[in-house]
Amino acid sequence: MKVVAIGGGTGLAVLLRGLKRWVTPEVSSGGPAVRQLTAIVTVTDEGGSSGRLRRDFGMLPPGDIRNCLVALAEDEKVLTRLFNYRFAAGKGLRGHSLGNLFLTALTNLTGDFSMAVRLASEVLAVRGEIFPSTLEDVHLSAQLADGRHVEGESRIHRTRVPIRKLSIVPTWCRPMPETLKAVAEADLITLGPGSLYTSLLPNLLVTRIMRQIAQSRATKIYIGNLMTQLGETRGYSAAQHLQAIIQHVGFNMFDFAVFNNRPFPPAMRKRYAAEEAEPVVNDLAKILALGVSPVCVPLLKAEDGVARHDADRLARLLLELAQRRAEPRKAASRLGRKAPVLSSKCA
Repeated sequence: MKVVAIGGGTGLAVLLRGLKRWVTPEVSSGGPAVRQLTAIVTVTDEGGSSGRLRRDFGMLPPGDIRNCLVALAEDEKVLTRLFNYRFAAGKGLRGHSLGNLFLTALTNLTGDFSMAVRLASEVLAVRGEIFPSTLEDVHLSAQLADGRHVEGESRIHRTRVPIRKLSIVPTWCRPMPETLKAVAEADLITLGPGSLYTSLLPNLLVTRIMRQIAQSRATKIYIGNLMTQLGETRGYSAAQHLQAIIQHVGFNMFDFAVFNNRPFPPAMRKRYAAEEAEPVVNDLAKILALGVSPVCVPLLKAEDGVARHDADRLARLLLELAQRRAEPRKAASRLGRKAPVLSSKCA
């Protein structure tokens, strides 16, 4: 299969870490195999190290790209640890990661951010391709439920007022041709996990990307977040996450939506409650009403007390869902019949 994973932040990196284990140039008889893996990454970050480098050097924010590079690296040992190394002191250095500075230096040397990403990919021997959703200098604008407008990813991420509509500025921005080609050729397209308004939707708002996804015959899967977020999705259920995506793109693009059904340990619930976050409620009847087939499996994995998706289990599930959907379609195509619809039961 050819797989395209869309998103940003740590969520996309977790998914890529699981998918890269299935990347092989040869067909596998022991299960699904990935012949080509492509990450499409948001470039609207304006905070932290990425925001400082963006302002100082007039470049795209490197942080989410760096996370994906490390996740897809062939060897996650010394070199990748160096890429994630963050300076704790030093005037001008404090807060920056070495990987962000490396991408900045390559961008200045080549004059091309996409070339810098390709060169960094060669250095780390990544198992896949990584493309920014656009190479243009874009930022986010949100209309809130109270009528106010908020500009910038950092302010949108922190707002306590529900978001009514998200926009990308400028509204017309070109995607990379390689991005459109990857989407057109994909057998599986995934969205998430990640911050709904600042990691996922910005990719879909880039001109022509959503149209290309709509035209694709790939299996399309939404990966639900484990927790709500105070600033963006406070109190959101699983269906409300999906509804927000549908409202922004104008139609339902998903065949499946994958959610966690493993209970959260009390200590983890308490920790997140202090941040006014809670596990996302899987309101399955409403998800089915949206025309999406929900799939619920134990995906929660604690890493140092932080809720993360189980990367290996998630990756295998996504590939198996795509394989299951593709096989009856291929058989029906050979026989000239319409492919059957897979069961929508959440198992």
